[in-house]
Amino acid sequence: MNKIPVTVITGFLGAGKTTLVRHLLGHAKGKRIALIINEFGDLGVDKEVLAAVGHETCREEDMIELSNGCICCTVAEDFIPTMETLLGRDEKPDHIVIETSGLALPQPLIRAFNWPEIKSQVTVDGVVTVVDAAALSEGRFAADEQAVARQRASDQMLDHATPLGELFKDQLVAADLVVVNKTDLVDEAALGDVEARLGAEIRPGTGVIRARNGHVAIGALLGMGLASEDHLEGRDSAHELEHGGAGHEHDDFDSFSVKLPGVQSRDQLLGIIEETIRAHDVLRLKGWAALPGSDARLAIQAVGPRVNAWFDRPWKPGEPRETALVVIGESPLDHDAIRQSLMRASRIAA
Repeated sequence: MNKIPVTVITGFLGAGKTTLVRHLLGHAKGKRIALIINEFGDLGVDKEVLAAVGHETCREEDMIELSNGCICCTVAEDFIPTMETLLGRDEKPDHIVIETSGLALPQPLIRAFNWPEIKSQVTVDGVVTVVDAAALSEGRFAADEQAVARQRASDQMLDHATPLGELFKDQLVAADLVVVNKTDLVDEAALGDVEARLGAEIRPGTGVIRARNGHVAIGALLGMGLASEDHLEGRDSAHELEHGGAGHEHDDFDSFSVKLPGVQSRDQLLGIIEETIRAHDVLRLKGWAALPGSDARLAIQAVGPRVNAWFDRPWKPGEPRETALVVIGESPLDHDAIRQSLMRASRIAA
């Protein structure tokens, strides 16, 4: 029996994973895709954004959301049963795509494909890690050992890698392909520096390709045929190397949702979101908004202070027209202060 190929898409918060998946679904060339989405936060924003594509290659019933925590921490409880249910369907997919949360370590997920319950039916076609070229060019989530050594000499507080930096490095070392996204936001010299730094972190033979807005040739994403679960050497995370394979925790991250009644205008809302992100060191914000006089839903995705918004689909009949946002950042976030800041968008008079 031929195994169903699975593509694992990972990457840090806001790197562009969902945008990449949207492009993939729209250019799947007739393949029937099943999609497993691992959200971080209690609103299914990514699933809603992807469902808005409305493409026949991946129907809404083929999109499965895992929102009970990081997929790498709930392999036995959530991932394996989900895969068994998916594989038990009469009409099986041609390909499965897994979009992990920005907090996931790919290593435990790749190993899970060796579980007896699913090993004979599926294989990891390849692991794709999406990175944000603009963020890296600004020095965020980069792991330069020499730079760390110099900083450590002057600051004893840098004796341990930051959780974000370690997580980013672990996602790189697990990759079979690295997609350097948002290349339109940096110049060629900065992009060359980013790729050189990535080259120092990835395993030998890992591919690196550039992308704008997640647009990547489908042939580069699907059909790698690598059976990554059979080639685990060199993919160990830093945490696994230090603790002999012990699991990791996400105590350094926090998320919560906010609903805003009566948003007055698009510009007002987006301006307040940007101000809030800057004032409270929010890493990521995503969601959707109901604007007065508009029959379409405004999708919102923010990475740091960069806020993007677009109308992704009409409101469905009977669907609550509300503004709902998920806020993600390093723990502890000041929930009350952030919520009060965002609520200004609903209190400002027209």
